[in-house]
Amino acid sequence: MAGIKVLTVFGTRPEAIKMAPVILELNKYPGIFNSQVCITSQHREMLDQVLDLFGIKPDYDLDVMKPDQDLWTLTSSVLLKMREVIEKSSPDVILVHGDTTTTMCASLSAFYAKIPTAHVEAGLRTFNKYYPFPEEINRIIADSISSFHFVPTQSALENLIKSGINRKNVYLTGNTVVDALLYTVNNYKYDINADKNLKTILLTSHRRENLGKPLENICTAVRILVEKNPGIEVIYPVHLNPNVRSTVYSMLSGIDRVKLCEPMDYAPFAALMKQSHIILTDSGGIQEEAPSLGKPVLLLRDETERPEAVESGTVGLVGTNIDKITGSVQELLHDSEKYARMASAVNPYGDGKAAERIVKVLRDEFSEKQGV
Repeated sequence: MAGIKVLTVFGTRPEAIKMAPVILELNKYPGIFNSQVCITSQHREMLDQVLDLFGIKPDYDLDVMKPDQDLWTLTSSVLLKMREVIEKSSPDVILVHGDTTTTMCASLSAFYAKIPTAHVEAGLRTFNKYYPFPEEINRIIADSISSFHFVPTQSALENLIKSGINRKNVYLTGNTVVDALLYTVNNYKYDINADKNLKTILLTSHRRENLGKPLENICTAVRILVEKNPGIEVIYPVHLNPNVRSTVYSMLSGIDRVKLCEPMDYAPFAALMKQSHIILTDSGGIQEEAPSLGKPVLLLRDETERPEAVESGTVGLVGTNIDKITGSVQELLHDSEKYARMASAVNPYGDGKAAERIVKVLRDEFSEKQGV
């Protein structure tokens, strides 16, 4: 097949959500792009849900998922299998996203093969190499290797310029997660099984740095909140990581108005976000999505590589301190002016057209070379 050969590589559910709009946009131009998709299946079950939602059928599946595998095993497996995929697909450019181990390995594999890499959601930084771990170093490696940097915000752009990246290779696009969210809520309608007489607090927490005592603190804060506030319920889709599940189920099972459930498909999860009153999370993606739905977010982390939402006022940084979590939630529950300020803050992450901008750059950069 003629055209610009684009190989998109991802492995986790968040990556799939954020890359889906780009893949769908590439597929609008079959005479210009020869789009192929490689998944590593770093998150097997959760990844398949998103692929089904967006109708994406991978051309390559590395299937690297193993129970409790460490970073050494995962990294070596992805690197070796990526070599085979690159040899078979011979891409003109490899698209990666964000900061996962898959992203780092795919970028490094592209470098070894002397193939240009385009990094979606480039430029995020905490400037602490161990927080988040290993994501901060993964994103630095991907940025260092990439030829094209698609940044979600002005601060991400500035991070790259300060690190020595050539400005002409940096493109301010907005974040594709906004594209995915708006596509989903506009095309799929779900009725979430939540008590309409109660204010729903959506909770997600699964990051590596929050395992152990931090997650125990979060669970303790949840117990305190439902005891103090009979008008709320907490819904927690619990991550499949056994280290998360063992803590959460031991501390929150059987607690009145705390609903623990399995990880949700993206469409019903988007509907749950839309229905929620407050969102408690340590997720990067939710920080970017919730502002488009007018939902205040309390971030269960001490640092964030997405400071724009904090600066705009739609996200509050609360960490994993029990008193700070409970105090911040109490304030939002009982201070209507504070709630309104957070809920009405403008989303700094884009307008839902990031994928269009990314694909236009690829078309402009490669079309002349490929004669399309």
